[in-house]
Amino acid sequence: MLATKLFFPTLKEDPAEATLISHKLMIRSGMIRQVASGIYNWLPLGLRVFQKTENIVRQEMNNIGGMEVMMPCVQPIELWEESGRWNDYGPELLRFTDRHNREFCMGPTHEEVVTDIVRKEISSHKELPLTLYQIHTKFRDEIRPRFGVMRGREFTMKDAYSFNLDEASLHESYSDMRNAYINIFNRVGVEFKIVDADSGSIGGSSSEEFNVLADSGENALALSEDGSYAANVELVPTFKLENPPPSPTMEMELIDTPGIYTVAGLEDKIGLPAFQGTKIMLVHAADWTKEKPSLIGLLLRGDRSLNYVKAEGLDEVKVPLTMASREEVTDIVGCPPGSIGPVNLKIPVIGDYEIAGLSDFVCGSNQNDKHYKGVNWGRDCPLPKLADLRNITSGEPSPSGGGNLTVRRGIEVGHIFKLGDKYSQSMNSFVTDDKGEKFPILMGCYGIGIDRVMAACIEQNHDDKGIIWPREVAPFAVTIIPLPLNDSEVMTKAKQLYDSLTAEGIEVLFDDRDLRAGNKFNNCDLLGIPLRIVVSSKSLQQKGLELKERAKDDPEIIPLDNAMNIIKDKLASY
Repeated sequence: MLATKLFFPTLKEDPAEATLISHKLMIRSGMIRQVASGIYNWLPLGLRVFQKTENIVRQEMNNIGGMEVMMPCVQPIELWEESGRWNDYGPELLRFTDRHNREFCMGPTHEEVVTDIVRKEISSHKELPLTLYQIHTKFRDEIRPRFGVMRGREFTMKDAYSFNLDEASLHESYSDMRNAYINIFNRVGVEFKIVDADSGSIGGSSSEEFNVLADSGENALALSEDGSYAANVELVPTFKLENPPPSPTMEMELIDTPGIYTVAGLEDKIGLPAFQGTKIMLVHAADWTKEKPSLIGLLLRGDRSLNYVKAEGLDEVKVPLTMASREEVTDIVGCPPGSIGPVNLKIPVIGDYEIAGLSDFVCGSNQNDKHYKGVNWGRDCPLPKLADLRNITSGEPSPSGGGNLTVRRGIEVGHIFKLGDKYSQSMNSFVTDDKGEKFPILMGCYGIGIDRVMAACIEQNHDDKGIIWPREVAPFAVTIIPLPLNDSEVMTKAKQLYDSLTAEGIEVLFDDRDLRAGNKFNNCDLLGIPLRIVVSSKSLQQKGLELKERAKDDPEIIPLDNAMNIIKDKLASY
């Protein structure tokens, strides 16, 4: 393709609204442009990479016997009411009413629709197993869309669904899909980890996430030293302490802490490390109603963070987990957040296992601008009910026994679930066996965010000059830059090379723009095309061409008469 015919509006500077490197580079390279918050146009260059990623996914789905369908973005309320998710899914489900006052939603996922297809068309176990998939638009009304296409509201997902008669067949379909995902992410060219994960609003008995490792990732992953354990931090268990706390050495004392409402502030004021303090988060209790609000306190060591998934698993906590507002805390407890503690607190408290090991600790006094220090369990207040409430941290022992854990950041790009009969039971999707007995179909569901895979790939593959695309997803394999454009011999050789590479099925961008050489080189680096070939009067005098690999600093001169073979070998090594 001629660069003069390609629409790719590039930018020299980072856009002010972008913070993530992938967001910056996708805008700067002319791949995307924002239409509204969390909604983007895909421009030609971005669409080329998008379609290459999409085709890799499609090929691997077809390789395991998946059959492609296309389901509607707009879904009726009736299907969601059958599954029980209309009221449970949350505000991310965009609901609307048509002119006939019928309620619909923009599909964030398609379990209900695909189950409806199968229950109407499949009645015998002989028609199973079956795997259907689509690559299609989804919409989730994110409260705070950010990071470009990494967390947008409208996005494209490959969602697949397997239908099986028994657990053995479901496990086989799940394993096939897992292996297909491994192939997909290897072909895309990213380093990734497979971790145990929470099933969230999708549901089911178990699930695994595929995470691209990147410092910018929103997920925290716990990985053992020996590789025997990998899980999202929200799923890693902690355990009860075996040893009693040290004996008290201090008397409980009420101290003035004006304007101090955080653990860090207390650390500066009192001089005790954060792990000697406690913090308490007040959340809506399970029986909370607007008419009769009730709260429960979740108590952790001062240097720990609450694990929301674990907290939602407590019978005493309302789901979804809802933090009490400042007004609710003040009305029920009598003082604002930041001064709450377990001593004489008039609401139920559940403590993390770890607090049982504290002595002489600091906590709120349930009085504004005052705290207690030197608090001890039993003597000053009863030890509350204990549970696993916190996130694991680096350096703690692995549950598998394989050394200590390291917590790394990851970008979730794929998620696979064993749904079991969650949807088939509620939506009456059954098949009969040879004896005429009816069984609920067992399901699995499997998602990959196409947009997010691209962004994650950039997060792992870039430098200070721009993107470094892996070969299979690069918008073009080669850029040819003739210098100067008015040299007839240069243009002749450049066009001959362009024609030869194109005839071999290699995608080439021929930079025929009337720009300075430096501008062209900078653009080439920004776009991340694997190979740059400069055909110049100087290189032709040496009977060669200048070849530069995007991931390397220095160019090399390759012989003109063997250029095709060298270029093909270079591309094959990517």
